[in-house]
Parts: sequence; structure tokens; C-alpha cells
Amino acid sequence: MARAGLTAERVTIAGAELADETGLDRVTMAQVARRLGVKDASLYAHVRGLEDLRGRIALLAADEKTLRIAEATVGRAGKDALVAYADAWREYAHAHPGRYAATQTPIRIDPELAEKAAGPRRAVELTYGMLRGYGLTEPDLTDAVRLLRSTFHGFVALEAAGGFAHERSPQQSWTRALDALHTLLEHWPPAREGDST
Repeated sequence: MARAGLTAERVTIAGAELADETGLDRVTMAQVARRLGVKDASLYAHVRGLEDLRGRIALLAADEKTLRIAEATVGRAGKDALVAYADAWREYAHAHPGRYAATQTPIRIDPELAEKAAGPRRAVELTYGMLRGYGLTEPDLTDAVRLLRSTFHGFVALEAAGGFAHERSPQQSWTRALDALHTLLEHWPPAREGDST
């Protein structure tokens, strides 16, 4: 039986829930339709297809993750901000693995939807703002952003895949990794001669 009030937002949320349960790459339009109790064709009045749905999931996840990071880091600076930022990132990845995957996967997103989405822009502002607290400027800011993203994503991806089998807990390693990142950011190496943005 079809549910009343089907919208692009409801379709996106249903797709995001499925992604968290089964994995982003296993979400199909047929599964989303079944979850919503409608025929497959009904979805196409709200999303253009699977690629469009995945793009919408990515934007939803970016908004959610950014909001968590913003709430965690408000009023914090330096190491406190870095740890709060990183912990919020990791917690979101644990809580919403399918949505998180959408934020780390190259997905073609409708430019009009992307233009309206605040999450990705806000994420950049939050990240660069936190790193400016360490006194970084370009091109070091961009390099530091890439370092943080690589470290956070690499850690949570390996953790999710069961890649940390050593008896030392992942939490202990995570804490030490953040200590190391803080020390590195405080003592960022000088730019090399000829380096530019």
C-alpha cells in the first residue's frame, strides 16, 4: 500500500537508511520503493534515478556530518577543537556507514542541488577555521586539510573493515593519532622554496 506524502526528501531518507543497513553500493531503486511501500515508477516523480538518489544521499550526509562537527567544535580551539572535530567525524562514520560512504565516493551530483546545499560549504569553513587556529595559511591550509581527511577517513575505513586486529584498542590508537596530529599542526614544517598554491 502506497504511503501518502511521498517526496524527494522521504525517498532520500529511505535510501540513506538502506545504505546504512546494507551498504551504499547495494541500494537499488526497487529496494527503496519496497521500503516506502510504493511501485518503483512512483519514485521517478521525485528522483531521476539511482545516481540522482546517491547524490542526494551524499548531500544529506554532508549536512548531517557537518552539523555534528559544528555542534562538537563550537567554542573550542586548538587541540580541543581538533579532537572534537575528529571524534564527531568518526562517530558519524560509525553511526551511518552508508551515508558516510556517500560523502567519500565520487558521485555526480545535480549542480542545482549542490548549489543549494549548505553542508559541503560549511564543512570547508569549519575545517579551514579550525586549522587557521594553528596559524596556517595557504598552501599549508590545503595540505593540512588533505592530511586530516586522509587520516580520519583512512582510520575509520580500516576500522570498519576489521583492519585493526592487534590487542591494543583502536580507541587508544585514535587518541594517540590525534595527539600526533596536534603536535604536527603546532610545528608545521616551513614551505619549500618555490612552493605555491
